[in-house]
Amino acid sequence: MILADKIIEERKKLGLSQEELAEKLSVSRQAVSKWESAQSIPDLQKIIVMSELFSVSTDYLLKDEMVPERKAPGESDADSTVRRVSLEEANAFMETEAEQSKVVAFGVLLCILCPVLLIFLAGLSEANIGGITETIASVIGLAQLFIFVTIAVFLFISYASKTERFDYLKKEQFETAYGVSGLVKEKKEAYKPIYTKYLSSGVGLCILSPVPLIITALINEADIWAISMTALLLCIVAAGVFMIVRVALVNESYKILLQEGDFCKTEKRKSKAVDAASSIYWCLVTGGYLAWSFITEDWKTTWIVWPVAGVLFVPFITIVKHLCGKDD
Repeated sequence: MILADKIIEERKKLGLSQEELAEKLSVSRQAVSKWESAQSIPDLQKIIVMSELFSVSTDYLLKDEMVPERKAPGESDADSTVRRVSLEEANAFMETEAEQSKVVAFGVLLCILCPVLLIFLAGLSEANIGGITETIASVIGLAQLFIFVTIAVFLFISYASKTERFDYLKKEQFETAYGVSGLVKEKKEAYKPIYTKYLSSGVGLCILSPVPLIITALINEADIWAISMTALLLCIVAAGVFMIVRVALVNESYKILLQEGDFCKTEKRKSKAVDAASSIYWCLVTGGYLAWSFITEDWKTTWIVWPVAGVLFVPFITIVKHLCGKDD
């Protein structure tokens, strides 16, 4: 049985007319008529939608002699317990990540730049340049710092809210519909030159950022010059990090859909254990800090718990991942 006959048969089983099927597929009745008379073939996206609508596999629709394998609506061809990502949803995810990567990168840029004005004005005040007092420098600098941080937090929250519906892609196992993996691989390969260019440029800027301070140290200029170069260093780092974050998020979206690297099925299983272990770790650290502080009342010393816990956290998580890997 060819595709045209299968469309007719499945449409009639659902009791749909050509007009009703066309409406569900967002095409014209003439398009459906041409499919059923074998005058044209629906594109891959419409075949995927029809497989969901008819509750059959895409293989059944595409392979002439294949017997239909019925499935529940929305059920994956590979595993009924695993969520299936359609072509439309994959495209929506990639487009959202590409658009929101600019938002996140700009938020990170603002976080790095937020102390620049404060540092520069403090230098002018210390050098008695421009009649700027320490109070004025502090007020203006801190005001700008809080404004930048506030905007950055707003951007991060905006990113989280707009990508929340795709969180399952990073945390859960899923299967992709027919054609999704091929499309994502093509996009990833096409994006590779851009990714390499901006990543190398960003890393290069971060490496070169101390150059102004090195030059200042060599020529023994005044303190105001050194402070200005410190501000310039932060600006260079901010530009470099912006480039890195911008392309890294886009490239990461391809890895997520292809379930590669940190987003492969094994790593996702590990991440659940890591999240649980992290929560327990920091709860114990907080409890230990509070207990030590209240018992000794030596708050000036007990703060050391936090940097030590931060240093030990990395080997702790490494051990947890190793143990999870052995369990797998």
